[in-house]
Amino acid sequence: MNNQELLARSLKSVWHPCTQMKAHESLPLVPIARGEGVWLYDFDGQRYFDAVSSWWVNLFGHGNPRINAAVRAQLDQLEHVMLAGFTHQPVVALSERLSALTGGQLGHCFYASDGASAVEIALKMSHHYWRNNGKPGKCRYLSLAGSYHGETVGALGVTDVALFRDAYAPLLRQAATVPSPDARQAAAGESAEDYARRCAGALEAYLAEHHAEIAALIVEPLVQCAAGMAMYDPEYLRLARSACDRYGVHLIADEIAVGFGRTGSFFAHQQADIVPDFLCLSKGLSGGYLPLSLVMTRDRVYEAFYADDVSRGFLHSHSYSGNPLACAAALATLDIFAEDGVLAANVRLATMLNASSAPLAEHPRVRHWRNRGMIWAFDVACDDPGFARQVFAAALRRNLLLRPIGHTVYFMPPYVMDADNIAFLLEQTRAVIDEVLEP
Repeated sequence: MNNQELLARSLKSVWHPCTQMKAHESLPLVPIARGEGVWLYDFDGQRYFDAVSSWWVNLFGHGNPRINAAVRAQLDQLEHVMLAGFTHQPVVALSERLSALTGGQLGHCFYASDGASAVEIALKMSHHYWRNNGKPGKCRYLSLAGSYHGETVGALGVTDVALFRDAYAPLLRQAATVPSPDARQAAAGESAEDYARRCAGALEAYLAEHHAEIAALIVEPLVQCAAGMAMYDPEYLRLARSACDRYGVHLIADEIAVGFGRTGSFFAHQQADIVPDFLCLSKGLSGGYLPLSLVMTRDRVYEAFYADDVSRGFLHSHSYSGNPLACAAALATLDIFAEDGVLAANVRLATMLNASSAPLAEHPRVRHWRNRGMIWAFDVACDDPGFARQVFAAALRRNLLLRPIGHTVYFMPPYVMDADNIAFLLEQTRAVIDEVLEP
């Protein structure tokens, strides 16, 4: 097969996600034949540096030999069995290891296949917990302004991105929102920590008035990704945890994008020294290999469902819950973290990139250069509504995969990049911005 043949067949048969298909009349799809490390290759051998980890999922490079070996070995043992009434070694081992990474405080894992499904599970589980505890009126949710938690109907209800939400608004039970602690919104002279406290004050005021009807607050800890990589101080999480405890409201940490070392700590909420009531995980969970997600929760939540009455049980299921192949990939991913000192290595990579970033960060049209762990972002002063598409196309011409969010350009690269990759990323991104902004 060649590039052109695959493109023609894909456009006839595949409806691509989050895409206006007519746009591909002028902006062709990118055909990919294989991946290796930080690179994706088309059928002609052209390669592209995957600076966004293929939608934030790939942690240790494409074609990672250790994850490959784990999936192959599991394939010879058990490819799948339903998790209702059955169990298997990979799902038990994965659950135990993830629980240990929370210090045993989140000891119960409920599995699904994708991030939005994990959010749906956490929302339903929170509501059902309150129902089982005689408080059925606690059935509404609270999220941050600009939040994104997925595109299924329940997840859209706690998503505050108009493009995704408005088309389906008649189907939704929309959550209330409170101000985002996005540090870009701080007043002149106000620190990110002070602004986080101010926003936490608004949360406190809302809960004081409405806590009787609120089941849970859902947040993306430290970085609101789809809001343009909005980064905020951990103080907000500390104060949010305290307010939720004070008013009897669950705290859901959506770490689908920001877990597994992406913000610098293994889990993002650990930087605030808190524990959520529900922790949603996906994306990097399987190293970017196979669809897998889960919700972790506390003993007291699990115990609220433990009864003879079937209606008190958690009424939710997925056909591929806890798929053994996906769990094997996840276990191999955890092995790499444990054996390779990944978090410390990521600090060195981040230091290296930041030390070389001045030519890009100091570009006259760049605003709010920011970094949290293995996420970098900057905003570009440009009024052109086609900016994101133009950057995407210009980057591809330079063998670089970037996918801006509005006027925000970001990097979320695999953790296996090296000094040469960093130099390439920064130099080519600067060239792309100059090209797109050229008068």
